[in-house]
Amino acid sequence: MAVHWTLGGDANDPRRLADFWSVALGYVAEPGYDDPDGASIIDPDGHGPAIGWLRVPEGKSAKNRLHIDIRVAGEPPWDWVRRAELIREKVSELTAAGATRVRDEQYLDDDGRTILGHVVMTDPEGNEFCVA
Repeated sequence: MAVHWTLGGDANDPRRLADFWSVALGYVAEPGYDDPDGASIIDPDGHGPAIGWLRVPEGKSAKNRLHIDIRVAGEPPWDWVRRAELIREKVSELTAAGATRVRDEQYLDDDGRTILGHVVMTDPEGNEFCVA
């Protein structure tokens, strides 16, 4: 049987990351969580894990060993053109919310055409994630 779990992270500004990831994932602030050195967000539908951040004095120093993939196109099979449009729309939204676009990764579709596979980005504190 699966257990409930929370994804935890370190941050220089926990509230800023909570606000950003709320936009990115459609999450909301966790009711009743009130810690000046932390922040927590939850899936309002109760399906995804909670995500929390605690303030730490040091900054990010290396590449993430674990990251979030935001899957805007759902599950396959995909309409590759529509999938690319959804990715670009989400990338624009996240850039406006404080993310930085790092690079686009290209795939080959079923007919051998080059298509947008995913976009690598960083959140406001430099943590890598992908939009696919």
